[in-house]
Amino acid sequence: MKKTIFTAVLMCLILTGVNAQDQESNPSDDFNRWQVRLRGLAIVPNESATIQTIGGDVEISNAFIPELDFTYFFTKNLAAELILGTAKHDVKAISTAAGDIELGSIWLLPPTLTLQYHFDGKTVHPYIGAGVNYTLFYNEDAGPTADSVSYDNSLGFDFQLGFDIDINDQWFINLDAKYLLLNTDVTVNATSALGATVGADVDINPFIAGIGIGRRF
Repeated sequence: MKKTIFTAVLMCLILTGVNAQDQESNPSDDFNRWQVRLRGLAIVPNESATIQTIGGDVEISNAFIPELDFTYFFTKNLAAELILGTAKHDVKAISTAAGDIELGSIWLLPPTLTLQYHFDGKTVHPYIGAGVNYTLFYNEDAGPTADSVSYDNSLGFDFQLGFDIDINDQWFINLDAKYLLLNTDVTVNATSALGATVGADVDINPFIAGIGIGRRF
């Protein structure tokens, strides 16, 4: 997992270096290399789970958060985006042999690196992308039933579609949608209530819709 992330970062550094050399040899290139955007995101999990022993499924709440992202353009059309944001979700095991079980809440920190292709346009600039995501789970709250709940950090993938709509040469409105393939292994220590520790394979797979404002540099 660490090798995969290291490889992705290394590839970006290599591409940046190659592009810098190209820029020196092609001083006529005229485009902004950097974009910074501030967005509001709606995160809607498409959740499902395989729960050991007691069966059932999982229910994960939606979240609404601010998010900051940075985009670097290797060429006028090829870019890489890094997003920074964190979200809190409430979690419940449903339709189990023990009924519905409140499992408290969990915070997710999902830095995501996406390679993008930006299409040319006069005012509206569409783009598509795909990349890697590494989600860190922290500040678990086990809720009223379980003694503790633990989540494994997870490597996933993302797919993206978006539009930048010019206000002027520097400022623009952004509309963005992502779908993350995100899975984690969860361990619920319910010894006090159920006399057992229960494991679950949980797919979160959130759809993420965002709107915001950006600036080119």
